[in-house]
Amino acid sequence: MQKRKLGNSNFEVSALGLGCMGMSFGYGPAGDKQEMISVIRAALERGVTFFDTAEVYGPFTNEELVGEALTPFREQVVIATKFGWKLDPNTGKQAGLDSRPEHIKEVAEASLKRLRIDAIDLFYQHRVDPEVPIEDVAGAVKDLIQQGKVKHFGLSEAGVQTIRRAHAVQPVTALQSEYSLWWREPEAEVIPTLEELGIGFVPFSPLGKGFLTGKINENTKFDSTDFRNIVPRFAPEARKANQALVDLLRKIAERKKATPAQIALAWLLAQKPWIVPIPGTTKLARLEENIGAVSVDLTSDDLREIENAASKITLQGARYPENLQKMVGR
Repeated sequence: MQKRKLGNSNFEVSALGLGCMGMSFGYGPAGDKQEMISVIRAALERGVTFFDTAEVYGPFTNEELVGEALTPFREQVVIATKFGWKLDPNTGKQAGLDSRPEHIKEVAEASLKRLRIDAIDLFYQHRVDPEVPIEDVAGAVKDLIQQGKVKHFGLSEAGVQTIRRAHAVQPVTALQSEYSLWWREPEAEVIPTLEELGIGFVPFSPLGKGFLTGKINENTKFDSTDFRNIVPRFAPEARKANQALVDLLRKIAERKKATPAQIALAWLLAQKPWIVPIPGTTKLARLEENIGAVSVDLTSDDLREIENAASKITLQGARYPENLQKMVGR
């Protein structure tokens, strides 16, 4: 597995990470715990060193899973987790945002225990909290870094002004946001800002929440607890229209003796040397397929062909329902 550095930070991770959210949360029922531990450890055996979780995935169960899976291998891995939600004490459900400095410090302590570690390698603000100045958030993480409880500060889904303001108080090592051939908005402002400031980029949903694998069509039925049921881009008519992008990936994949998912990930890796996608999966075969993307070499001609063809495809459906879309890019 190749290694990459996130921005100017000398913070080295595997070229692909593993997003662990779907093992406990978001895409239907949680996976069997022992099976999920074996997938996480299989990723490590195959060279993945970068694992992504958050307190809110579950809530709490995903951090516990990652902690249990990786405790024996602590020296070999980098673990990222996130703060910034208010959780209802009765239901455990998300109940708005909370990035008050005292709350950030409480979350850090609780995450350290669940993950069974003495320092969080990368601590992201999960969503920008408009009630708390980002300078206060960055200052709280800076305190945690000085105390040795956190190593690096990250932001998720933040807009460029927020990134600049945070970075001025405590250097931001990485931004995590959605980015793929199916969601390219970061190219307009975010990626140039990250390049200028020397901040790494960690795309989540690099396979378009599964769509770019080619395994989902207009007739696919999702579990009732699956988040995709409320995503406009996953409405059946949008899926039908958006199939054109998968057809493009399939065409390139056939020529490269690869899969659509591998082409989608290889395309991301080819965009910048400081981009580290974190595809998630619960299946060993998918994990191996995703890791295979690192060996797919897209030439400048391949990339031009993808660019030209993709520019003629108009994707349909919003990325998020409106209530969630309001929380990104702030």
